[in-house]
Amino acid sequence: MDLSFTPEEKSFRQEVRAFVRANLPEEIRHKVQNGSLLTRDELMRWHRILAEHGWGAPTWPKEHGGAGWDPVRDFIFEEECASWGAPRLLPFGLRMVGPVIMTFGNAAQHRRFLPRIASAQDFWCQGYSEPGSGSDLASLKTKAERRGDSYVVNGQKTWITLAHYADWIFCLVRTDPAARAQSGISFLLIDMKTKGITVRPIITMDGGHEVNEVWFEDVKVPAENLVGEENKGWTYAKFLLGHERTNIAGVGPSKSELQRLKQIAQDQGQRDPAGDRRADDAGDGSSGAVVRARFRGAGRARGAGIRRAAHRHVLQLPQDLDLQRLERDPEEHHLAVAAPLAALAEGELAATQLLRVSVNTETR
Repeated sequence: MDLSFTPEEKSFRQEVRAFVRANLPEEIRHKVQNGSLLTRDELMRWHRILAEHGWGAPTWPKEHGGAGWDPVRDFIFEEECASWGAPRLLPFGLRMVGPVIMTFGNAAQHRRFLPRIASAQDFWCQGYSEPGSGSDLASLKTKAERRGDSYVVNGQKTWITLAHYADWIFCLVRTDPAARAQSGISFLLIDMKTKGITVRPIITMDGGHEVNEVWFEDVKVPAENLVGEENKGWTYAKFLLGHERTNIAGVGPSKSELQRLKQIAQDQGQRDPAGDRRADDAGDGSSGAVVRARFRGAGRARGAGIRRAAHRHVLQLPQDLDLQRLERDPEEHHLAVAAPLAALAEGELAATQLLRVSVNTETR
């Protein structure tokens, strides 16, 4: 497997770079680079600029209004956007509920919701966590009772990111209290303008307002807003979390901030003696992030067969690990080993890096 960027991917990078630098509003770029919170209008404005260019839903299939990019092109896009100070496209519609609607929703829901997500007409938020139901999400208590052609929702969600901006919220609700915990949950799409919804801010320790409580008091939701089957919401929730875990890692912004930190250190004469060795060189395609993108793309095409392909390449020497530094710092060594194991648990094959470390450590 050749992990280098292809000529077509390099050309795509130049296309993205030119577009972002020509079209990102300077005032938005300035706020992103200075760590300021963006307004709803600013977040939606950048998304709409991309949507007008056909890039509003980068990884969605073209039949659903997306650009149809593979994981590598998506990685390049996010990296170039972050390097120039563009805000990330919000994941709640694009990366979370959109794929759920595509996969489990009906044709009417496809027509109603997907175009408005891709074109940045609707702002979504996620209604999962509740007081006492965070990691133990299946214990959620917000209930939805079927009454005729509607559900009546009562309960509370908490830590809801950007709910004060949102037009819609996708919610896990309990529709069968007598059933086993995971079996009595349904997946509802709820208009945030519906009577009975109250959004209360949670001010974080830095004084910022990003997360909220959302209260539902006799909120009437049309039954046509149920995704899939009643009481099958836990299945759809797990599907969504799979997309959440693998698609919102923030590799591009993290690399951009790391590069800024390196530049600050260099400007102040504090350059790392080992600074010439880059953990991620965006140009040669050897970084762990690109490896994972390659494997995700290959996995879509070949399924479990990619696991065998990975093991055929484990003896290649790593380009991005400084083994001497890992040996001197047990904590850093732990992180280098734990990260690939976590990636393997996610179904990705970055575990090849773990095997490379082991092979090269044993042969030193």
